[in-house]
Amino acid sequence: MATDLSEYLVIAVSSRALFNLEVENTIFETEGLEAYRRYQLERQEQILEPGVAFDLVRKILAVNLLEGLPRRIEVVIVSRNNVELALRISRSLDHYGLSITRSAWTSGTPLSRYLGAFGVDLFLSADPADVQAAINGGIAAARILPDVLRKARADSHEIRIAFDGDAVLFSDESERIYQQHGLEAFLEHEKANANQPLPDGPFARLFRNIAMIQSGFTPEQQPIRTALVTARSSPAHERVIRTLAAWEVRIDEAFFLGGMPKQAIIDSFAPDLYFDDQDVHCLAGASVAPTGQVPWRQG
Repeated sequence: MATDLSEYLVIAVSSRALFNLEVENTIFETEGLEAYRRYQLERQEQILEPGVAFDLVRKILAVNLLEGLPRRIEVVIVSRNNVELALRISRSLDHYGLSITRSAWTSGTPLSRYLGAFGVDLFLSADPADVQAAINGGIAAARILPDVLRKARADSHEIRIAFDGDAVLFSDESERIYQQHGLEAFLEHEKANANQPLPDGPFARLFRNIAMIQSGFTPEQQPIRTALVTARSSPAHERVIRTLAAWEVRIDEAFFLGGMPKQAIIDSFAPDLYFDDQDVHCLAGASVAPTGQVPWRQG
């Protein structure tokens, strides 16, 4: 009997985001495909170390085991590798007890063309071209940045996800006004449109799907906690609050920083993944937490 993934929250993660394949990627870039292929085949039985997205994926899969879930979550591994290299990934999945049964191996073909076929809601990859193509195609996607400093975190089953606002949860319309015309023009625009919900950004649908999963649990049983970390401040925060109300969703924690550095807040919230579009915030975030950079849509 066929499984309809339209009833699932589907997360596609590249093998390089799930596992630490930086050595292998360096071999590919410096020595070529055949050296990379030989290196992997010689190590089929060698278990891979966790990558940046590993903790998030592990906790997400655990949500499926909880009672009361109104919508299941599916994780799919997608990779540009040849299928013969899937064995090492499979060994590693079994070793860590990750229940991932679906995968795609494209032998170099861009991954973005297959994301729609899987009904993907979120795509995590270390490859900027694949992430950009996914964003251009209307799929929430982020480039997973290497950990600058891998921090030990408390072993908690709670999933903690932090989002930037403009160009992530919301469209980049207001962000573009700020960048092109300055702070005063931005504030005037937000004041004039305070009662108008912000247009959806690339992660709006994903956020609403997460909120739907949250609604199936009591506050005491809640497996997911979300945070908004934005450079906005008063009075521009009003439009954000009204937008969330119009979406009929809640954000667990919200930080309106007014241009303050985000690093300390990210460190304190300790997310399993933090999404932002700006280089400066992503680099700072990656030093204290797993971070995904969200590119602006092109075309």
